[in-house]
Amino acid sequence: MDLFAVAFYVFAILIIGSAAIMVFSRNIVHSAFALMFTLAGVAVFYALLYAGFVAVTQLLVYVGGILVLILFGVMLTTRGYFEKVRTRTVNLVPSTIFAAIIGLMLIAVYVTTEWTLMPLEDGEVTLTGLGELLLTDFMLPFQVAGVLLLLCIIGAVLMAARTRHPHPPAGKSSQEGPGGPSYGEGTGRS
Repeated sequence: MDLFAVAFYVFAILIIGSAAIMVFSRNIVHSAFALMFTLAGVAVFYALLYAGFVAVTQLLVYVGGILVLILFGVMLTTRGYFEKVRTRTVNLVPSTIFAAIIGLMLIAVYVTTEWTLMPLEDGEVTLTGLGELLLTDFMLPFQVAGVLLLLCIIGAVLMAARTRHPHPPAGKSSQEGPGGPSYGEGTGRS
């Protein structure tokens, strides 16, 4: 067994184990970190197939972007909300039957298909042409997508800050903060 096969089986076990932890964990932070290991293992699969751009994109977009947004979303929301959430297993029997049927279908397709083995060619650097296109012909859409993502992040932070510190009602003084009135200046309450 060569090094690529060993890496494939090691990361396949890692992906399956972390995906199982992600699904069955009752803690959302533990599920998010298990999702990180799952997505990183998929990126290793892409790297083993010499798809360097897809592997790096998997790490940057999913592990570095989506997963960080999930964790920040959990951290920016109020703590009391997650203390009230209770997870429970529903529809366990139908979902187990459905998963078993899908698994048997996949095994049947794997066994009955005649696979042609082709030698894996040496990896070619495919990022040069893509980088040139992104910085020449597709520069404007690339920059617009970056600005749009930045605006989405700023909007999410502003929405989270607004729900934590709502505006005071109309009759209250402007010196009163979220913790109540401020008595540092003047004669106190008027």
